[in-house]
Amino acid sequence: MNRIFPRIPSGCSVAGILNENGKRMSGNRIIRSISVMHERANGLGGGFAGYGIYPRHKDDYSFHLMYDDEEAKRNTEDHLKESFEIVEEEIIPTRPVEEVTQRPLLWRYFLQVKPEIKKLYYDLTENDIVVKIVMHINARIRGAFVVSSGKNMGVFKGVGFPEDIAKFYRIEEYEAYLWTAHGRFPTNTPGWWGGAHPFGLLDWTLVHNGEISSYGINKRYLEGFGYQLMLQTDSEAVLYLFDLLLRRHGLPIEMVCRILAAPFWSEIERMPEETRRVMEAIRMVYGSALINGPSSLIIGYSRGMLGLNDRVKLRPLMAARKGETFYLASEECGIREVCPRPDEIWSPAAGEPAIGELKEGLS
Repeated sequence: MNRIFPRIPSGCSVAGILNENGKRMSGNRIIRSISVMHERANGLGGGFAGYGIYPRHKDDYSFHLMYDDEEAKRNTEDHLKESFEIVEEEIIPTRPVEEVTQRPLLWRYFLQVKPEIKKLYYDLTENDIVVKIVMHINARIRGAFVVSSGKNMGVFKGVGFPEDIAKFYRIEEYEAYLWTAHGRFPTNTPGWWGGAHPFGLLDWTLVHNGEISSYGINKRYLEGFGYQLMLQTDSEAVLYLFDLLLRRHGLPIEMVCRILAAPFWSEIERMPEETRRVMEAIRMVYGSALINGPSSLIIGYSRGMLGLNDRVKLRPLMAARKGETFYLASEECGIREVCPRPDEIWSPAAGEPAIGELKEGLS
């Protein structure tokens, strides 16, 4: 018998822990952080992203894939072999969990772009080639979905509460310098394995609480740059906007946050002249990248972690620091569960990023 859940727009939980000295920590900490916010989820999605988990393959692209069946797996592997040398491949280790059902085939690959492919696409970077292949698999190969595609990192997600997904994927056995996690309460989009958070592209990952009312215009804008949105969720658009603005356009991270959570025109009009002219230009050039709707999100990347609220702060987000460790969570309890006495703890203002990054010289 299917359970019927009420629609709770403010649901979903997000959490993140970053050691800025690059010290790896067990997945147990992020499991505890997200599990204490259990009531913000409903069992229709949970997941984790870990950075630094594959030191033996730190120079390889690590692809995590979900397959509906063996045919999808064969078709995807044929396509991967056209562009990549497969250094190693294996099933993603799991354990039986009663609450986690209808699982797809879960596989991971460690890949190197072939020299002849780099020569063929001489006007593209390696990352551009990887994105091109990810988009092709998600859009063109039936029953296949790329969960993550960065280096020395991976995404583990599915339909279930976060603590069940953690047990299923054996998250406690991994060590990472950066962990993010999500407990999903789907509102306008379906709860399915590929639609669970985090979303990943290259080394970018996103966990998100909220609704993106600007999804239509954001989607059309991204499609103009070659992105294909296939995952039945508005959160996918936010991830691709970060990739476009940070990686491809090379904008500073603070400016990207001002684009995505731009001040209102009435606020811009009251700014000092120089600042006002910059913000007017940003709004005119990147107006279609503005994210509207109640939202709090955490972006993970190889160098660090970013927390950002919408420009009115209609969803909760807390940040904290303790020594070399930076924390983000939907609720203060998600931080204090693993850091009872932080050096500082605060609620980031609307549209103001909270950022932690690895110390210089670390990678």
